[in-house]
Amino acid sequence: MAELKTQLLKADEVHKAAELLAQGEVVAFPTETVYGLGANALDPQAVAKIFQAKGRPQDNPLIVHCTGVEQVEGFVKEIPEKALLLMERFWPGPLTLILPKGDAVPAVVTAGLDTVAVRVPDHPVALRLLRAVPFPIAAPSANLSGRPSPTRAEHVMHDLAGRIPAVLDGGETGFGVESTVLDCTVQPFRVLRPGGLTVEQLAELVEVSVEAPAVGTEPPRSPGMKYAHYAPEAEVFLVSGPGAAAKIQELSEGFLMKGQRVGVMTWEERAPLYPGLVVLPMGHQGDLAELASRLFHLLRQADELGLQVLFVEAVSEERLGLAIMNRLRKAAKGREIRT
Repeated sequence: MAELKTQLLKADEVHKAAELLAQGEVVAFPTETVYGLGANALDPQAVAKIFQAKGRPQDNPLIVHCTGVEQVEGFVKEIPEKALLLMERFWPGPLTLILPKGDAVPAVVTAGLDTVAVRVPDHPVALRLLRAVPFPIAAPSANLSGRPSPTRAEHVMHDLAGRIPAVLDGGETGFGVESTVLDCTVQPFRVLRPGGLTVEQLAELVEVSVEAPAVGTEPPRSPGMKYAHYAPEAEVFLVSGPGAAAKIQELSEGFLMKGQRVGVMTWEERAPLYPGLVVLPMGHQGDLAELASRLFHLLRQADELGLQVLFVEAVSEERLGLAIMNRLRKAAKGREIRT
């Protein structure tokens, strides 16, 4: 694709981003979870530019970002009563709901499925942008496909500078992991991707299942289900159990003897356990919100530091830990060691 000059827009330049979207262009913008790469959700040609810029497979559906329930009602066939309860409680926020698609939504947005993923982001810049245009915005994460998701404008510029017209800089995002995706077309509602809203929070209002269906040759019903994601250049090993530190020390010796640069993601309090390794601190022990907010930045930092091997200590899969471990398993590509 022809190289573009990518503008880095300030948060108060929403009108410039809106003008580009109205012209059928793509723009990266901040949300409370990660940065999104947005286009007019009702313009198939504009949406196609998202896939081109990211190198994203076209059978991977996109999330449609809206201003509120009223706008969503124009693009879906129906909203179940329990889904409406979730919208009222958790929107704006990191919850994406899968609903029956209305006729106005192009097939390229939904990968040809009869459902559409919708959400209302909880970020002042994102909401100003959505209110500045007369259409919803389709947006996956604003990174090259397969790379760690971007939580800072600099991450977007690293991946997409020269490939998109503009990045709207809203500072660092809050949650650090993408939205929770909930399929509201089945009973009970099914979590297809854990994210910034926990299963425990959802279960306070509705019955939910966390068994994601197996994905074969059919298009995935949600982003984040089918393809390798979140991976740095380094080879990632996810290590769990009481003997994690000893196993990481044992395995790292072999890589170090080969002259490889080895790092470890661990809690700050456990850093002294790893002399000789590059330590990427996950935050204070047990603080899953802090880890989530810095997770993708740490995976990108591994590349900046030239790491060839990265060990990651597994965390509890309760609450936000479920989303964190989902992302780490994808980054490790099956290299998981239990002690």
